[in-house]
Amino acid sequence: MIDRIVVWALTLKTRARGERGQDIMEYAIITGSIAVALVLALVFFTSKLDGWFTAMGDFFADLVPAA
Repeated sequence: MIDRIVVWALTLKTRARGERGQDIMEYAIITGSIAVALVLALVFFTSKLDGWFTAMGDFFADLVPAA
């Protein structure tokens, strides 16, 4: 009975060690995908973002009285 517990514990430790690398790769793939998506979003929506920030700047500039 003890030998079965020892074998089970060793295989459990081996499985945990092998899955840790898999988790790191999954996080790396997810992080890379998010980074690529953000870069693509910035490339495609640059003009719209520029217009939005300009409109917001004009809005707040109108709220402040001229000196």
